[in-house]
Amino acid sequence: MRLDFNDIYRTYFSDVYKFILNLSGNKEIAEDVTQETFIKALKGINKFNGSCKLSVWLCQIAKNTYFSY
Repeated sequence: MRLDFNDIYRTYFSDVYKFILNLSGNKEIAEDVTQETFIKALKGINKFNGSCKLSVWLCQIAKNTYFSY
């Protein structure tokens, strides 16, 4: 499965940002965590096996990143 990371970023950035903004209640934290989420996702994109929706995978990374923040 070939995933274009630019398309992933454009498609899911807003959803991930809103998810983290809802968790944190802070725009600056949401921006930082969202950026870090996509950095981690880019590094680990080969580990995505399609067993869940891509948005779920990204939000799981975002949630873990936020709780580690």
